[in-house]
Amino acid sequence: MTVHLLKLCVGCDSVKDLADWQVEQLKRERKPVELCHRTLQMPKRRHEILDGGSLYWVIKGFVLVRQRIIDLRPDTKDDGTPCCGIVYDRELITTRAQPRRAFQGWRYLEAADAPNDVRPYEDEAGDMPPPGMREELRELRLIDW
Repeated sequence: MTVHLLKLCVGCDSVKDLADWQVEQLKRERKPVELCHRTLQMPKRRHEILDGGSLYWVIKGFVLVRQRIIDLRPDTKDDGTPCCGIVYDRELITTRAQPRRAFQGWRYLEAADAPNDVRPYEDEAGDMPPPGMREELRELRLIDW
């Protein structure tokens, strides 16, 4: 059975910030180009995650976007500390906004509890309502996306 990972997207105020940051990361990468997030602990439910799991990003208190997890592998941080590398797909898929409190590290997210997909992410320039207004409407609970 598939299980997902939930992770806070620290330092990003929007899905666009995350997308821009990832583009910059890919430009700086010297080895094979891939997106990889390093975390201290290897998930014990590795096989369930690799069975179609995604990395769901929490941005400003809401799950807003996900990326399919490609691999979980042993890695090393820049200071030599062993860690787990979460390798994920470049495609960002926006989800229905789901509120989440802050936490450290990552959490498992059961498939039944995952927010529904909205659509693949595109630059939000043409979206209605605009992102700033959308966040205000979401906080007022007038919309859920």
